[in-house]
Amino acid sequence: MIKQKTSQQKNALGRGLNALLEDAPFLADEGAINPIQEISIAQIQVNPFQPRKDFDVTALQELRDSIELHGIIQPLTVRKLAPSTYQLIAGERRLQAAKMVGLTHIPAYIRTADDQQMLEIALVENIQRENMNPIEIALSYQRLLTECQIKQETLGARVGKNRATVNNYLRLLKLPPDIQIALRDHKISMGHARALINVETVDAQLGIFQEIIKEDLSVRNVEALVRALSHDKPKKTLQKKKVAVGFESIMKDSSARLATWLGTQVKINVGTKEKGAIKIAFANAKDLYRILKMLAAS
Repeated sequence: MIKQKTSQQKNALGRGLNALLEDAPFLADEGAINPIQEISIAQIQVNPFQPRKDFDVTALQELRDSIELHGIIQPLTVRKLAPSTYQLIAGERRLQAAKMVGLTHIPAYIRTADDQQMLEIALVENIQRENMNPIEIALSYQRLLTECQIKQETLGARVGKNRATVNNYLRLLKLPPDIQIALRDHKISMGHARALINVETVDAQLGIFQEIIKEDLSVRNVEALVRALSHDKPKKTLQKKKVAVGFESIMKDSSARLATWLGTQVKINVGTKEKGAIKIAFANAKDLYRILKMLAAS
């Protein structure tokens, strides 16, 4: 019975090493110390460069069940800090799941790496293997560019993605924080976010974002809204150019004063040749009567 278990573990370790070397060939370089060793979990320190901040509880439990049944198929990657001290480079989910199972030792691929190499390996390993949310992926790409000094034209090849895909993720970081958080928390999809990127102003982006949440808009609906906004833009720009800068300032000041006096929202719309209209909002018939009385008495 014991021999059978040992044979299964050897096969599992073999498959794990092959997967590791296939997915990340740069790991098997001159920095290697030993291929694979069984090391004590108690001797492994966490990775301070871990790019992944949130771990799905259900997925972690599924990994725990798999490890309990089959053992560790894919070894961790660590670097040696001292004779009995290691620091995790890649495989935090596997380490957490192994602890949940109650394992005391774990197979690990040991290599030498400085802090920058360690960060790069951790980032690439997570991008390739983890189910990271789009914002985590975008932040990882950004860190590879800035902290690991990888050029943008070679970043795609380094992480196994084409350049357009990498750029689409990086552009997500230009969105307002509220939208990035919603994308991170899966309240909106990557398709929603990519459509919002094409909206020029932050106010317009946030306005459409609120409609997505409120009305549960599909990606196609959002794309239609963005196209409509884009088609309206030339007309609005033309009108704005014909309004003198000084007059525009007076407009804003006047609408603010009217709103304060009337106790309701007031908007002044100006068309060509400084002609326009004043819009006064009211909540109900009683509110309208109140506003009319104030205007009549003035």
